[in-house]
Amino acid sequence: MAVLVTGGAGYIGSHMVWALLDAGEEVVVLDRLSTGFRWAVPDAARFYFGDVGDRETLKRVFAEHSIDAILHFAGSIVVPQSVAHPLEYYENNTSKTGVLAAAAIEAGIKHFVFSSTAAVYGDEAGEGLVRETNPTVPKNPYGQSKLMSEMMLRDAARAHDFRYVVLRYFNVAGADPKGRTGLSTEGATHLIKLACEAALGRRPSIDVYGTDYSTLDGTGVRDYIHVSDLVAAHLNALSYLRRGGDPIVANCGYGEGYSVLQVIESVKRVHGTDFPVRFCPRRPGDAGAVVADSTLARRLLGWKPKYNSLDRIVTTALEWESNLWARREGDLAAIHRKLVANF
Repeated sequence: MAVLVTGGAGYIGSHMVWALLDAGEEVVVLDRLSTGFRWAVPDAARFYFGDVGDRETLKRVFAEHSIDAILHFAGSIVVPQSVAHPLEYYENNTSKTGVLAAAAIEAGIKHFVFSSTAAVYGDEAGEGLVRETNPTVPKNPYGQSKLMSEMMLRDAARAHDFRYVVLRYFNVAGADPKGRTGLSTEGATHLIKLACEAALGRRPSIDVYGTDYSTLDGTGVRDYIHVSDLVAAHLNALSYLRRGGDPIVANCGYGEGYSVLQVIESVKRVHGTDFPVRFCPRRPGDAGAVVADSTLARRLLGWKPKYNSLDRIVTTALEWESNLWARREGDLAAIHRKLVANF
């Protein structure tokens, strides 16, 4: 049996593909390459270029492979962008998830792991950890689009022989410790990536949005989880479903938060350099503090994080960013040599 990874050419999806292959799984990837890269998909995985909302493409994939599970990563994730373009987010994150789930049920695929987000919880939860039982009151269309998808999966499971695990991500960061893949999208808004770019001299400074939150230093606090630990939770979720586990919703985070300024200081410390920081007003849709209670994932899925250290996350992110820029410079040099040779 094979596993379908939607968005498998993207940041988290490509890590997932490598982890599945390492575990001996047959892997099929579906990605339209809007933010992902074809080179990020290993040759050992079967790649399809297409959209998860295209019914004909899904029929073809399901007809050509014996798929027993779907790991759904494809979607849009930028909070301010969702505020500016809400309908695009509802279409890409919600409507297309509905199409994918319906096609899976029609094809008899019973196992579905959904990439959700802590943004479904909305505003900060005071000084306590965020639990799955916390109220879900998203502050932005991104969070709302994911919550609506969760509701569709819940209702589908009640009506069909279909089971799922929803994993609510907190802030994903870092890169594959083996250096095989990492966050490569230009214009990405992830804090650690931006700070790494500043440390490496690829941007003149880094912006901090909001200094008046009710946090230890006034900047936003987040629970940063290493991408390799996150994909390990997906592997555990897949095993859980294959064992007959009931549908669940579980948080993926470490239970420890770091402020924006603490993250920036970690990047400066690990890289051994300094760079300018600009302070800006809050961005629309941002919450003050979001930190996970991941007890459920640890207890039901047997999840045991290995990389829960901010400096470890930053180290792998810096290593990947350095390699990524070297790769881009090498590609540009090769293009230049080819142009000169053809002149």
